[in-house]
Amino acid sequence: MILTVCISPSVDVTIELDQLNIGKVNLVKSKTFSFTGKAINVAIGVSRLGAEAYATGFMYNENGVMFEQALDKEGVPFAFVWNGGRVRENYKFIDKRSMLTEINDIGEHVSTEKLVELLSMVRNLSSRANVTVIAGSLPRGVDPAYYRDLVKTVDPNSLKIVDTEGAKLFSALEAEVDLVKPNLEELQETLGREFKDKDDMLAGCREILDRGAKAVLLSLGKDGAVITDGSKNYYCRSINVAVNSTVGAGDGMVAAAAVKMQEGADLPEILRAGVAAGTATVTTFGTISFTKEKYEEIYRNLLVTEF
Repeated sequence: MILTVCISPSVDVTIELDQLNIGKVNLVKSKTFSFTGKAINVAIGVSRLGAEAYATGFMYNENGVMFEQALDKEGVPFAFVWNGGRVRENYKFIDKRSMLTEINDIGEHVSTEKLVELLSMVRNLSSRANVTVIAGSLPRGVDPAYYRDLVKTVDPNSLKIVDTEGAKLFSALEAEVDLVKPNLEELQETLGREFKDKDDMLAGCREILDRGAKAVLLSLGKDGAVITDGSKNYYCRSINVAVNSTVGAGDGMVAAAAVKMQEGADLPEILRAGVAAGTATVTTFGTISFTKEKYEEIYRNLLVTEF
């Protein structure tokens, strides 16, 4: 089983426009609602790949039932820690050039009792999980150190994947993590510097490894991704596809990586699967995951090289 921990779910409102004109009236071509959150997206991706997923995390009384219905539809079981209020709403504007503009809300406050309750739930559920994925932002006012607490409470026999950035990532690394999955922009912002070339990029990955990660899967967007454990570095170039939306691409990558880690795959195979799932996700509009058929089609055409 792959357990996913969603600390800050969101309702994603994806709006397609011909062009986003700041300060002017814009006409909507299409609008879709997704009941999501990075770890929820991962759970759905895991399920679509035919593996067993289980979702947990925080949920909110006013509109949380929509998330339950979405997970039921995907065949993903779940157990949440419930809170008052409603799930935050994020707005994603996509114009005809496939440019994405995001406006992200901040989550509701969560009580200390609820924070402790989630730790207990993760402790119990991870004892049955081969892999545990902790991903996303934190509710309003929660200290980044909570990421460390979550990672530490995961059963020691469960592999740990973290997908977050900044102080939250540094906090998680204090408890040691098997795989982290930043994208290039997140890693640069986390380390406070720009990467000018491949050597800079690898140096950034090594810093994350030195802080407590066993491997780094670094997404490079349309250019693919790299994976490294400090001694071996691998690169996988993506293939050209029609990009309808980049929403959820990183979560698809994490889902496929988690499935491969559960299977005991090596680094090149984890990388290849991650790039295939991430690429398959961008071919869809208004959804936060991929189809297994598209994943397999892309997977067959990918090549991993050592560098």
